[in-house]
Amino acid sequence: MSKINSIMSLLQGCNNMGKFQKIHAQVLLNGYQDDPTISNKLLSFCAISISGSLAYASLLFSQVKNPQTSSWNSMIRGYSQSPTPLQAVFYYNKMMFEGQSRPDNFTLSFLLKACEKAKAEKKCREVHGSLIRIGFATDVVVCTNLVRSYVGNGLVGTAQMVFDEMPERDLVCWNSMISCYSQAGLHDEALNIYSRMRNANVGLDEFTIVSLLSSCAHVGALNFGVQIQKFVDENGFMDNVFVGNALVDMYAKCGSLDWACRVFDRMQKRDVFSWNSMIIGLGVHGRGDEAIHFFRQMLTAGVRPNSITFIGLLCGCSHQGQTEEGIKYFHMMSSEFNLEPGIKHYGCMVDMFGRAGKLDKALEFIGNSPTQDDPVLWRTLLGACKIHRNVEIGEEAMKHLVQLKALNAGDCVLLAGIYDAAQDQQGVAKMRKLIKDQGIKTIPGWSWIEVDNSVHKFLVDDKSHNDSEEIYSKLKEIIHRATLAGYVVEEESLVSVPDSGEELYGNSGSYHSEKLAIAYGLAKTSERTSLRIVKNLRVCRDCHSFTKFVSKAFNREIIVRDRVRFHHFKHGTCSCKDYW
Repeated sequence: MSKINSIMSLLQGCNNMGKFQKIHAQVLLNGYQDDPTISNKLLSFCAISISGSLAYASLLFSQVKNPQTSSWNSMIRGYSQSPTPLQAVFYYNKMMFEGQSRPDNFTLSFLLKACEKAKAEKKCREVHGSLIRIGFATDVVVCTNLVRSYVGNGLVGTAQMVFDEMPERDLVCWNSMISCYSQAGLHDEALNIYSRMRNANVGLDEFTIVSLLSSCAHVGALNFGVQIQKFVDENGFMDNVFVGNALVDMYAKCGSLDWACRVFDRMQKRDVFSWNSMIIGLGVHGRGDEAIHFFRQMLTAGVRPNSITFIGLLCGCSHQGQTEEGIKYFHMMSSEFNLEPGIKHYGCMVDMFGRAGKLDKALEFIGNSPTQDDPVLWRTLLGACKIHRNVEIGEEAMKHLVQLKALNAGDCVLLAGIYDAAQDQQGVAKMRKLIKDQGIKTIPGWSWIEVDNSVHKFLVDDKSHNDSEEIYSKLKEIIHRATLAGYVVEEESLVSVPDSGEELYGNSGSYHSEKLAIAYGLAKTSERTSLRIVKNLRVCRDCHSFTKFVSKAFNREIIVRDRVRFHHFKHGTCSCKDYW
């Protein structure tokens, strides 16, 4: 018995495969390989520990006589965390086929994690049925993993159904549901789950806070985020660097950089993500000088930048027209920090040259880049050609998008706009025909606005909102007052996709989603209240002009975050200086 204890003690302190193999040899020499305690410990080390080897674990497992549930669990757990999670399903199937061991809550939890990682939807549903049959339908841990597995397989509605049917939900379960919605991009639903969680008198922890702040950041729910910060301050979570980072990111993405700076200054601990949140926040707001200032402070503080840091810097240089500075930081990545530029960095450079009107330089840059076959670069160049009305290079960009089989309706809209500016109606007609003949689809346009701690989502010509009648009535008043202030509809005779419910520049008779969001905000908030809107597409020229005159007519600040950057509209002007 003392020898078994000695071997167990050696295994406890083992930290590499070399030592492990020597201990395994002693086990074999002493004939202890059939001892369940030792065999389980051997398997556990090989299959689960970072220092182990799943291949060696498989060999060990094949030599175990009548493996018990714990042995099967080691193998299922090990493979569920590996690059080959389907092997975990294989071991589970084998376990059930042999029928000598009964799965427990650990078995099912590890298996569901494997289904989530492997995108094994069919197996996930099968496990769901099995856990009901064998009595784990009320196990909070198993059901929480079932929820995660369904979300991982894109079945958010089914996950919600499982969650709703759980008789008990602990904090981990609620956190999982919020995180699942957040990761699936359903951020307004994530915030709604929190409202239910609060009514159920479930407390919060740092995981809840970070997930909620992430959702607030995505939908621009500043008021909701402010409430969470009050909870953070009252309950001492500000010392947690992840919470601090999430707060900085939330304020920056909600267009409140002053508050982002205040939180940043209060943080006792900062990591590279803390600095990145500020640098990127300043960059997308077009405040390149301040982004550079933070970068220098970051280096002085001894924090090493990463590739994300430089995306923020290059974005800031692009939006502020700092071409020489941008070139310097692009080369600094590799020369001083040994960071290889990725597609986003090349995209920032093409955007920077394009915005500055250096279209030939942007085209040359794409040609010399190792990522010239990426449609993002050509689409960025096409957008710059729209700004500077360059037909020749615009057609060159379109030609590459066609060759890469990456063409979408937005590309056709951009080139049609270039043709329209050149008074080439034949070119406009050609783009319209291309969309129609090839059945090219656009991305649905939507806008979010937060009013009274609730997030409201609008689509183009949306009439699904409960207050739809009031919204459209208000919008007529807004258009009238904006027109008196100088607004003129900017007709862009581009292309439209009939009955698509999607936003395209050419349909000036439609009410784009941000116009509806603005109307709702003005109807439901008091005078001088700032409106914050998040839009998934780039703001079109007409809506940009409209929002400027609305800010003047109603004396309101309107902050719009579109796909490219922030626009701060105030007194009839925009922070982008009409350059976006």
